Amino acid sequence: MSDRVKGACLTMGGAACWGISGCMGQYLFTRENMDSTWLVPIRLFLAGLLLCGFYFFKDRKVLFDPWNVKKNPRNAIDLLIYGLAGVSCCQFLYFLTIQLSTAGIATILQDLSPVLILLVLCLQQHRAPRLFELCSIVLALVGVFLLTTHGSFTSLAINPAALVSGIVCAGTVVIYTMWPKKLQEQYPTPMLQGWAFLMGGALFHLIFRPWTVGYVPSTMGVFGIIVVVVVGNVLAFSLYMSGVPLIGPQRASLYSFAEPVTAAIISTLVLGSPFTTWDALGFACIFVMLVLLSLPAPHKTARKTVN
Repeated sequence: MSDRVKGACLTMGGAACWGISGCMGQYLFTRENMDSTWLVPIRLFLAGLLLCGFYFFKDRKVLFDPWNVKKNPRNAIDLLIYGLAGVSCCQFLYFLTIQLSTAGIATILQDLSPVLILLVLCLQQHRAPRLFELCSIVLALVGVFLLTTHGSFTSLAINPAALVSGIVCAGTVVIYTMWPKKLQEQYPTPMLQGWAFLMGGALFHLIFRPWTVGYVPSTMGVFGIIVVVVVGNVLAFSLYMSGVPLIGPQRASLYSFAEPVTAAIISTLVLGSPFTTWDALGFACIFVMLVLLSLPAPHKTARKTVN
């Protein structure tokens, strides 16, 4: 198997795992009466324990090095911003959007992040978007319009709160994609991810205090939590990041479209979520947008997702 085929399989497999995790979250919200404010703190904390625990036994000196403020205080600040404002907020908003709509809608709204990254880059480089970049922005706007209104100019087809949380979620992807560049040059990305999950889990436990809710998951609820932690965090991230070096970030961002496709298929066929012609047209617009932004171009930054 060539590196290109292997890389494509790995990145699509990782993205599909994120889609499966999103659908499992939808199942937990709709069938197990679980709430995102209860699930997300537990999911983040358990995933953080797994990843940080692995590096604790592998190389504990490297694990704690980012917090050495005497050596480099900037690392600790960057890790806090990356982990809390970026990764953790993204995780919460992603599952909140699923709870308010469907897994398919949540993943496709999150896939607007390449357009937001493009706009940030244009501001940083003091330039206007190129023609193909303008086309991608228009496609993204049309795609979101079709998904959220089903062609109507007077009403929304989804919960307005889901639209807001989904777009803000895409904004948090910009933070965790663009902010930790210096950290990633010094430390393994999975280790940084582990700290991000652990910090987010601790913070959201303090904010939402899930132990006060009194919710006790069923056997299927426990199984669902295991799926979103192992499949949606550890396995998905490992597969996706193993494929990126083989095919490059541009193609990887394109293959990540397997996430909303997987989520839409499972949520429609298994969970009974509606999927209309308008939804299909909206998905198509977002897919073409990703194709345009995956084309090689100077100063191009690709999307990197964590669910």
